[in-house]
Amino acid sequence: MIKDKKALKFVVSLLLFYLIFSQANLFMNSVTSYDGKYYMPWFAENFNYIQWLRMAIILPSVSIIKVFGFYPIHNNSDILIVDGPYMRINYSCLGLGVMSFLLAFVLAYPAKAISKIKIFILGILSIYILNVLRISILGVLMSFFTSQRQNFKYHHEIFNIFVYICIFSLLYFWIKRNSNRELHNS
Repeated sequence: MIKDKKALKFVVSLLLFYLIFSQANLFMNSVTSYDGKYYMPWFAENFNYIQWLRMAIILPSVSIIKVFGFYPIHNNSDILIVDGPYMRINYSCLGLGVMSFLLAFVLAYPAKAISKIKIFILGILSIYILNVLRISILGVLMSFFTSQRQNFKYHHEIFNIFVYICIFSLLYFWIKRNSNRELHNS
């Protein structure tokens, strides 16, 4: 009976946290986007973590693409590779959905605070690095295989599946490690 309550508390907390974080990100996107429904210039200038994350993905991606001999040009939301593809880095490209899930899961799961902080940082860094690699690899592949660009239209779905598998694996080992520690401490 107690385990059922703990499980129910975890599921409800996970769903509630995820709803709050994902909706907060969508709201902040609207508040900080010039064409957003709730655009507020002051927020866009001072609290635009969405644009900061976008640039944190674009800049290293451009550097990696250059290593492969291509000449990318970028602005605040796009990468154009000379004689190659044009890529727009939209809100949906940033990985905020999976980051919201990760944070919700970590907060909802009963573990020590230091353990939660470590797994959250590791998870966020993993998502970020995978995202930079995705954009870079996509730019390089679409530049090499110009006649096959239409075959890359499902990269979002493939990336999301891959990242969720990575995050679920990370969380699985984290839960297993935390469960073993609890058993040894009991």
